[in-house]
Amino acid sequence: MAITTVWSISDMEHKNADGGVFLARWSCVAHQNVEIDGLGKTSYSGFVARETGKLRCEPDPSASGYIAYADLTENDVLGWVYNSLIEDDETAAEAKARVESDRTARVQGQIDRAAADSTGVPW
Repeated sequence: MAITTVWSISDMEHKNADGGVFLARWSCVAHQNVEIDGLGKTSYSGFVARETGKLRCEPDPSASGYIAYADLTENDVLGWVYNSLIEDDETAAEAKARVESDRTARVQGQIDRAAADSTGVPW
């Protein structure tokens, strides 16, 4: 099975007066449920790696491209998150891919460690 990565926005804080979002809480979760064989037995285990954060924003209702809280989609806010993760000369897509790659590598490390060891009894 492939490792799946899911980005989400769990909560946002905004100004009631103008709908300007000033804080968004986000997460990137990589996970895989893997079947592991050991000593003739099979068990199912979940492997997970998370990265979470808070994105602080300075909303400007007069700026072009401004989107008020009521009109936002999760994809809009995730775009802000990807932009905030940019390092050096990366694009937002490259920053997103970097975080996903790191989370995926952590899950793969968990899978590899679990596959190297077994539990149970020999009878």
